[in-house]
Parts: sequence; structure tokens; C-alpha cells
Amino acid sequence: MKYGVIGCGNMGFAIVQALYQSTKDIQLADPLLGQKRAEELGLSATDNAALAGSSDRVVLAVKPQMLEKVVEEIRPALDEKKPVIISICGGVPVKRLEALLPGHAIIRLMPNTPVGVGKGVIMYTCNELVDEAVLEDFVQDMRHAGIVDRVDEKLFNVGTALSGCGPAYVYLFIEALADGAVACGLPRAKALQYAAAMVEGSAALMLQSGKHPGELKDAVCTPGGITIMGVKALEEAGFRAAAFNAVYSAYMKDLEMSK
Repeated sequence: MKYGVIGCGNMGFAIVQALYQSTKDIQLADPLLGQKRAEELGLSATDNAALAGSSDRVVLAVKPQMLEKVVEEIRPALDEKKPVIISICGGVPVKRLEALLPGHAIIRLMPNTPVGVGKGVIMYTCNELVDEAVLEDFVQDMRHAGIVDRVDEKLFNVGTALSGCGPAYVYLFIEALADGAVACGLPRAKALQYAAAMVEGSAALMLQSGKHPGELKDAVCTPGGITIMGVKALEEAGFRAAAFNAVYSAYMKDLEMSK
């Protein structure tokens, strides 16, 4: 199947990078970044209408406020070709996509940027016009993205607040840890490298072991030792509450924008 991706910003290109591990039959369309992104991977770039008329699966990776304009531009080609529509437009539910594109098979994704390096999370759902065989084939094509999980669409808001926004929280945590290490004399490049590798390794250990994070935390905290004092400092600063509120605040904002 030929994929066409309209919109080559950070999230759209992350999807392209994941798909690229399964297929090279991808074309891109983006007035600003299309040609540049295509050259990076040796793909072809074209305009929106041409892409819609020659792709079997069209990925809409544009900003939500641009969606209606893009759909109107490519509607004739879509109605003739009848490709599967794959949307990663944030806050745009399947019901609204069906209103914009009646009669089309629609898959809605909620990905995060780490899908581009095979360590991401993609939640997905679809309408009744998507054949299960087509859906299974698409999920297989996206297997290099990381976790690809089918969920009820009502969970998309909280998924956005956690896995969608989460990379920003983690980057902030890594930067803060590195700053602390720099203050103690570690060169910044090493501090960033060590902090990022530590986060990646800790997450991998939790996922592979299946152990609760509290159990793994306790295993590192020797009684009267160094680590428990670091944990104490985090608790005193309200670290848990801050992390909790980050997800909750993002969730409430996403609900507001989805109305």
C-alpha cells in the first residue's frame, strides 16, 4: 500500500520515520518542509491534491485549525480514490472526521514524538468502515513505532496528557538532573548523556521486569544511604504532586479544546 503524509512537522515526520522501517512507498506533502523531509529519507514530495489522488492511505498530520481547509482542497481526489484516512490531528474525534469525510474509512491515532525512534506510544481507534484486515495490516506497518495499542476513543484525552505530552515532562526532568550534576562539577555533555541514558535504562528495566516502580525504587534505596536522601529532597519539593498535576492539568486542557 502506498502511504501519503500531508504535514511534515515534528509529529508527522515521526510517523514517517516509523513507517519507513516497514515500507519505502511513502510520499510527502508540506509546502514548507515536504521537499526537505523527503530528501532526508530519499522519498518523493508532491502537493496535497496529487498525493490524495495517488495514495492508498492518506495520513492527515496537519494542525487541527487547518484540517477543514486541507480536506476541502483534497476532497475530489479522496472521493475518487477512496483511500483509508489516518488522522493524527489532535483533539479531532472520529465523529468530526466522519462529518468532514462521509463514507470514508477512518483510523484515528494519538502518537507521541518518540515513535520516530521506535520507542513511542500510539493509541488508535477507527470507524466501522475500516476492514479488520486493513487495520491489522496498518498496525503491522507501524510495528517499529513502539507500543501500538487499540483503545476506546474516550481514553484519548488522558492518553494525550500522559504519553503525548509526557516527553516534555521527561525532557524537563532530564535537563534539571543534568543541571544538578553540572552544579556538582560534571561537564554538561556528560551530564545530559548520563541523565538521558539513566531514564531510558530505568524505563526499560521496569517494562521488561514487570515490577511496580515503587518496588524498583525501594531496591535502589539502601537504608541510611545516598539515594533515599535524594528521594527525600524530591518528596519535600512536591515532586509527586507536580508530576500528578502536570498530567491532570494537560488532561483538563485537552478536554476543554476537544469541546
